[in-house]
Amino acid sequence: MARRAGDDPLHHWGWPDEDEFEYEEDIPESGRDWRRAKGIFVLAPVGGPAGERIAEIQQQYDPKLAVTNRPHVTMVGSSGTGPITPGTDVETLRASLQPVVAALEPMVLRFGAPTRFMQTNIVSLPLDPNGPLRLVHERIKATKLDFMHARFAFTPHATLHFYPVLTRARARELLALRVDEPAIIDRLELSLTNDPQPPRHLMTLMLGNDAAA
Repeated sequence: MARRAGDDPLHHWGWPDEDEFEYEEDIPESGRDWRRAKGIFVLAPVGGPAGERIAEIQQQYDPKLAVTNRPHVTMVGSSGTGPITPGTDVETLRASLQPVVAALEPMVLRFGAPTRFMQTNIVSLPLDPNGPLRLVHERIKATKLDFMHARFAFTPHATLHFYPVLTRARARELLALRVDEPAIIDRLELSLTNDPQPPRHLMTLMLGNDAAA
């Protein structure tokens, strides 16, 4: 009996059907044409056992992502609010954000089950958008820094897979994974992004400490 398209939940999500392509190299890459807005992003590196586990998964399923992006959660730049305007000088950034991080303590968080970003093959691990990271996000937004527009509501997450298209078998494997290990968030990193150039690191701010690196 022939399988109907609607029988497979991955097809319902818009997941590419590898049978539609004669050769594997003809399958398009989902993240190739995506570009971040030029500006200053605020990232929270994912430390602890969860960070190590996410790095392992990235290396297995998306080696390019593993090389170019350490496990992290974007606090400012992609959701909730856009990047900080690129002309902002380092002194202004430090003066605005040091009081924010000094009033916070390191966090231990847990990721949810992997989800797929709509109409793409981007798969990520979500965090509670109304949990502790919401406070960090809102306090950064409340500074007098200038922010660009964001298209999406605040959805904190760590990306597992971005560049290559997944076959159905690999997609099922990835979506069935769970990262139960604790994630430690103890710092913020600011970087100036201007795709396709590599991001330029500006500073690191430790939570609960007003020292910047």
